[in-house]
Amino acid sequence: MHTMEEKTCLECGTIIKGRSDKKFCSDLCRNSYYNRMNSDTINLVRNVNNILRKNRRILENSNPHGKTKVHKDQLLAKGFNFKYFTNIYETKAGTIYYFCYEHGYLPLENDFYALVRRDN
Repeated sequence: MHTMEEKTCLECGTIIKGRSDKKFCSDLCRNSYYNRMNSDTINLVRNVNNILRKNRRILENSNPHGKTKVHKDQLLAKGFNFKYFTNIYETKAGTIYYFCYEHGYLPLENDFYALVRRDN
């Protein structure tokens, strides 16, 4: 008969021996458990970061001299995703630029965009 309640590993279910606050039977089970718990969040962050990097690369390649004008279709054809950007910059006049890191774009008329690069 056991006087203490037996604790089981949160990952594999085996009986844990040792400290009373122990939750896992091994480092492997602890890592597996937390990797599984965080995988959805990690995948979301990875996917968004990949989109932002791709957007930045497209803007950089489309704007080799630091300032140019392109049509929306050119950006879309390269896989640009307008839903994702890192920040917005509003000028004193109220003009709004969208940035992917140091590369920005400004919506113009007729689906054209002004591309700019901000030097830090």
